[in-house]
Amino acid sequence: MSRNLFRKKQNRVGAVAVQTGSLSRHPFASLANYTPLADGSTPVYRALREAVPLIDAAIGKLARLTLDFSVDTGSDALNKSLGRRLQDIRVGGSGHGIHAFISSYFEQLLTYGSALGEIVYAGDRPAALYNAELESVDVRLDPKSMEVEFFNTSGAGSVPVRRPERILFSVLNPQPGKLRGTSLLRGLPFVSDILMKIYTTIGTNWERAGNLRYAVTYRPPAGEADPATAREYAEQMAEQWKSAMQSKSVKDFVAVGDVSIQVIGADSQVLDCEVPVRQMLEQIVAKTGLAPFMFGLSWSTTERMSAEQADILTSELKSYRAVLTPVIRKIANALLLADGHAPQAEVVWNDITLRDETELARAELYRAQAEKLRKEAENGQAD
Repeated sequence: MSRNLFRKKQNRVGAVAVQTGSLSRHPFASLANYTPLADGSTPVYRALREAVPLIDAAIGKLARLTLDFSVDTGSDALNKSLGRRLQDIRVGGSGHGIHAFISSYFEQLLTYGSALGEIVYAGDRPAALYNAELESVDVRLDPKSMEVEFFNTSGAGSVPVRRPERILFSVLNPQPGKLRGTSLLRGLPFVSDILMKIYTTIGTNWERAGNLRYAVTYRPPAGEADPATAREYAEQMAEQWKSAMQSKSVKDFVAVGDVSIQVIGADSQVLDCEVPVRQMLEQIVAKTGLAPFMFGLSWSTTERMSAEQADILTSELKSYRAVLTPVIRKIANALLLADGHAPQAEVVWNDITLRDETELARAELYRAQAEKLRKEAENGQAD
């Protein structure tokens, strides 16, 4: 009997191949295919947010400007039920709501260029969302299916993740042939290092010059050149000077002879740091894409966001939203499937409004004037 009778009929699917993939003749080439999501720059980017408040504020502002969304299923009743589930779902150990998860997820994406999360199930139902550390997972690209495979590195060795369909993974501006994304902070370590050196020097100079130090010099007369006598006078003056400096009340220092008192470092000129600090901050602000006045920086008397700047920033925020849309849709569809509904959720992003304080105040004025006119019209009709 032919063996072909016992073979299952296979569906023929067109093979997918990448012609520009790298070739390797190394006997252990498969080991080189693993990409750790956390590399040597991860602690550097984490330190940047802690050391430079402007960088940390920029990431927070980008998150607040970007993350304004809702989920639509096409049914009002289903939207209400799904919205309640998304608001009540646990996040980590103490958070609740999909917005809390996406906010942390997005900040991780901007900071490191890659973001990792997981839908945690209790039985067959989604119970929580978890923001994972990049150090806990390696990724690998299957050259045949072009699917990303995840490997857990938290235990001994590297083992495949048992439920890869529950993993949430996003990358920001990946380089060609790379699985890891590009951090928004790339290029800032060098600039921030110069800025930190300036700030450290300012602190050191203030520590030295702010707490004044004095040089007391005693020159004995020409006829009293005895070293022992001069040393005795110097010790007495040092003791009295110390007593005068440590006194909580104003206390004069009186000495006899040729005594001079000078402030140490008073003649040295402190370098002007305003220009270099501004140059470094300009580089950082330009990297974030935000306007300087959003950070409280008044570099110009007419500082405000122009229409062109607003359009550029809006397009940048929309590109971030395009990266986050599949993650939000995957979470919403998982909740729908658990309740027996078809996975038909769509993410609806609210309009991005970028107006400075002047435009905002003007809009409030117009709104108040319109409300006043409306009330006057109603009162006239009532009379």
